[in-house]
This record gives sequence, structure tokens and C-alpha cells, in this order.
Amino acid sequence: MSTFTSTLPDEILKQLGEQAKKLSLPKNKIIERALAIYLDQLKKAEYIRSYRQAAADTDILTLAEEGMEDYFEQLDK
Repeated sequence: MSTFTSTLPDEILKQLGEQAKKLSLPKNKIIERALAIYLDQLKKAEYIRSYRQAAADTDILTLAEEGMEDYFEQLDK
């Protein structure tokens, strides 16, 4: 595991300390978990953005519809 040093606003650091005390967890574990959740949300937002972009692309829509036709034909056989 690597070491990372950063600065935080005093109010956030105060809240972090209070939560760490309430949860009996080290501050770095709370930061680690919060960052993991945030990065996962960014990844999900990127997927959503790409799907919305694809939904507006008529070429991709046509390709998907043709693929579904082929799929249904295979199911019929």
C-alpha cells in the first residue's frame, strides 16, 4: 500500500475526526471507503453518459435493431 499526503479544509477534517470517533474507525479507512464509493459513482456516471450518447446515435440504434432481428430468427429456429 502506498502513502498519500493531502490537505483538507478544517471543517471537513473536523467532521472526519468526529465520524472516525463515532464509528471507532481510523480516518484513513473512512477516506479510503469514501473515495472508493466516489470513484465507483464516476464510473457509473460515465456508463450512463455513454449509453445516452449511444441512444442518440442512429447508426448504433440501427445496428442494435438488426442484431435483435438476427437473435429472434435464431430463437425461432
